[in-house]
Amino acid sequence: MSKRQMRSMLKSMAGGGPVELTSPLASVKKLARLAFVAQQFGYEYADAGHGGSQGNALKLLIVPDPSPQARARAAQNWAQYPNAHDGFSLPPLVPDAFELLRTRITFDLTGRQAEKRMGYGALGATAGCAVLGIRLGATGADFGVAAAVWVVLMAVCGTGFAVNRRRNAASGARLKAAGFTPVTDATGRLRYLPAGVGAGTGAGPGRNPYGAGLPAQAPAHAPAQAPASPPYGPYGA
Repeated sequence: MSKRQMRSMLKSMAGGGPVELTSPLASVKKLARLAFVAQQFGYEYADAGHGGSQGNALKLLIVPDPSPQARARAAQNWAQYPNAHDGFSLPPLVPDAFELLRTRITFDLTGRQAEKRMGYGALGATAGCAVLGIRLGATGADFGVAAAVWVVLMAVCGTGFAVNRRRNAASGARLKAAGFTPVTDATGRLRYLPAGVGAGTGAGPGRNPYGAGLPAQAPAHAPAQAPASPPYGPYGA
């Protein structure tokens, strides 16, 4: 993750409200790195999604964490890393915490909604191949060409569906073991949230799935007021 993006995030956090970051070149690993740093300085990962005109960008939503443990961690980190706003002088990565964030983000990006999209894709491919077959038949061409294309597309969709389902099952099991609760939001989307956190009215970048009314915070560069990691984190308070 570039220093510029890190500086931009920390600057936005100074406002004390939800922060949404968008990058067309981001990866899950980079988003997890941003979310990890945000947790060290008073914020908590809320959601991730796809954006951009062609859906080729990734979005990260972080929100203030008002818990006492979070505030204590943020105060400690701002005291220890007063130049963190430069995007370089940051706390070291904690592997377990980072991997847990990466699992959460991966599930949010490729959860059951992705399985539904694959199903719709398979239906669309079937319809397209049927139309192709009819057109080929009308011109005297071999209808088997359309059938062969359909078989290949179904194999690709089937493989992708199976891989995604196995990954989701493994991610869900790990998140449950870490104390997260499976919650279905108003749109039917399954997410794993910290215990005691509801899904709100929807979970997606641009909306705060942690609910409205979060306490106002001082800017992120004011260590006496900023919160940090949540109590369920693998690295403790």
